[in-house]
Amino acid sequence: QVQLEESGGGLVSAGGSLRLSCVASGRLIRYSAMGWFRQTSGPEREFVAAISWDGNTYYSDSVNGRFTVSRDDAKNSVYLQMDSLKPEDTAIYYCTGPSGADEGLQSASQYVYWGPGTQVTVSS
Repeated sequence: QVQLEESGGGLVSAGGSLRLSCVASGRLIRYSAMGWFRQTSGPEREFVAAISWDGNTYYSDSVNGRFTVSRDDAKNSVYLQMDSLKPEDTAIYYCTGPSGADEGLQSASQYVYWGPGTQVTVSS
């Protein structure tokens, strides 16, 4: 069983920055991909970013160039640095993983475990 816990969400003005953290317990994430998704009012979770076991990164078009995903395997953690935030980035952000996949990391179906989420609110 894997537990994921996000932190770092909050309220920020447009143009500001936040850094989300996700700590995993119950299993080492060292050789696994990890992802970040977000959800607004609908039932679907939207892909935000992912990082492969060897450090390759993937981003949605809407956040590419503004968000940066990283990992620290020594701390069993992944991070999402969010810069130049926009009101449309407002959502609950979820950490997910670990995944053994090398492809298709933009799909929620590649992941089994999810954190409880952290709210990010960007005011205009």
